[in-house]
Amino acid sequence: MEKAQREAGQDISLAALLRRNARKFADRPAYREKEFGIWQCWTWAEVEVEITNLALGLIDLGLNEGDFVAIIGRNRPALYWSMVAVQMAGGVPVPLYQDAVAEEMEYVLGHCGARFVIAGDQEQIDKVVDVQEQLPKLKQMIYLDPRGLRKYDHTQLHAYTTVQANGAERRDKLAPIMEKRIAAMTADSTCIMLYTSGTTGKPKGVVLSNRNVIETARNSAKFDHLRSDENILSYLPMAWVGDFIFSVGQAYWCGFCTNCPESPDTMMTDLREIGPTYFFAPPRVFEGQLTNVMIRMEDASPLKRAMFHHFLNHAQKVGGDLLDGRPVGLWDRCKYALGNVLVYGPLKDTLGYGRIRVGYTAGEAIGPEIFAFFRSLGINLKQLYGQTEATVFITQQPDGQVRADTVGVPSPEVEIRIADNGEIFYRSPGVFVEYLDNPASTASTKDADGWVATGDAGFIEESSGHLRIIDRAKDVGKMADGSMFAPKFVENKLKFYPDLLEAVLFGDQRDRCVAFLNIDLTAVGNWAERNNIAYASYQELTAHPKVLETLASHVAEVNKSVAEDDMLSGCQIHRFVVLHKELDADDGEMTRTRKVRRRVVEEKYADIIAALYDGSETISTATEVTYEDGRKGEIRATLTLMDAEIATPKKMRVAAE
Repeated sequence: MEKAQREAGQDISLAALLRRNARKFADRPAYREKEFGIWQCWTWAEVEVEITNLALGLIDLGLNEGDFVAIIGRNRPALYWSMVAVQMAGGVPVPLYQDAVAEEMEYVLGHCGARFVIAGDQEQIDKVVDVQEQLPKLKQMIYLDPRGLRKYDHTQLHAYTTVQANGAERRDKLAPIMEKRIAAMTADSTCIMLYTSGTTGKPKGVVLSNRNVIETARNSAKFDHLRSDENILSYLPMAWVGDFIFSVGQAYWCGFCTNCPESPDTMMTDLREIGPTYFFAPPRVFEGQLTNVMIRMEDASPLKRAMFHHFLNHAQKVGGDLLDGRPVGLWDRCKYALGNVLVYGPLKDTLGYGRIRVGYTAGEAIGPEIFAFFRSLGINLKQLYGQTEATVFITQQPDGQVRADTVGVPSPEVEIRIADNGEIFYRSPGVFVEYLDNPASTASTKDADGWVATGDAGFIEESSGHLRIIDRAKDVGKMADGSMFAPKFVENKLKFYPDLLEAVLFGDQRDRCVAFLNIDLTAVGNWAERNNIAYASYQELTAHPKVLETLASHVAEVNKSVAEDDMLSGCQIHRFVVLHKELDADDGEMTRTRKVRRRVVEEKYADIIAALYDGSETISTATEVTYEDGRKGEIRATLTLMDAEIATPKKMRVAAE
């Protein structure tokens, strides 16, 4: 069957797609990277040479078929090339989060038994060296940036360029070995292994096949009519499945260009320079950008501020209809066109969104106001729903059917069903092969017929066929009176406010709900500066009476909104506290993809939760924190516990009337 596929010209591996692109798009840009303020560019033909030389060099270093190779660092073309080179050499690439601490890396490297590590710089090498004694299978390390590594022991440490040069030099001897390994690949061969975020426990290694990656890339590209002339900015963690599909899977299927920023600090500047046509960002990026826009407008002249709000109000009235092709009156069209010249166009160019044809957000619910703001500007921002085990795509929003309260319809070739308890199941060509060395978890997640349990609860609208997500199925519980407890539903409503960064709700099996809040330091700090309010630390700002008063008003508004939902009105917040520190992945409170580890937070701050329920007005607490250099410390604080205004549930109001 595989032979027939090859004879039919079907591409069944990234190596095959690379060679196709090197022929078909030889002189077209494949990768760009900004370094020292200058954009460097590689064509598809040049990329094929770079990747081939690296694959040969890895074989020369002793990479065997089936070996796992960890790839660690920020988004750089050379590290993306490493993923494909490893596959061409017969290995399995395993990207890791670059901000993971040494202990987290030790677990992943030890779990998969990585024999090779390809790292971006000294920082990543140091973290691996720190745990090397616990990794007996690790044999070779390769680095991109040589700075700081000159005096290291280079017995098992090699420069990336040296490995490439050795591969090129021994091409005649090594090429037959590489070609044999490539020829042995099938659609079911492993393409990559990606680790889950580990929200509820240790991360699991998700094995994805060539079929998973390539068929998903093909279907999703067809859904949005992606072309070879697209440009994307690759800035999200390389260990995240979304980045792999956008920056490798779809890029290789379509033949478009992947652009890597110079650093996280220059990302927004680089975004404006590239002007991507296809873009993905989690809600927090759009939330942060809207916050910055509003902060800048507060500092603008009265005339500019008035013009901005006047045309923005008009955009919110007709912009979505224009984007979706619905009828809009001539006067409204003309006024919108004027607004595009004076406000919308310049604003989109400032944000770097002037050329976006397709934009996506996912991972968390995005605020309806935020979603509507970007769409009103004419940016085709949509939502998708997915997970690592699905090779990203489960649902997508078709053009003309975009809404803030759904995540779209099933992606091409995806089937969805809802279990009796509300849990969402799906089946598709993207369904993962297995969790590495974890047959029990594989069997509990994927059944014999290929149906995968998402762990999320939701329902499909009969009228539109769109999927709506309620919450994580494991987090949906019951209040003491038997009413539904769905924390994410309330948390997302709270996070829609620009001065709130994070929220965690508690209340399962209890008579009422309480919440932890984190402020957004950028937004609240700017407010403090404009109002001449001095503060010396995050902790001091969170305790300011006016900040607490503002957050109390937000909680009251959310309670009013929750009270309108007959099913979830019991989830109103009765008391809350603004935590003295941000929840942090380094402290184990969040995953590297910024998902709250609810159980960890509940255990770590048990004393604060108890105080919220026993009616205490304040509590003194001490919390262990991890500094950037890995050292541990402690933060002590006395927190004010706030009562919240409770709204009368809609069903009670109706009954009284």
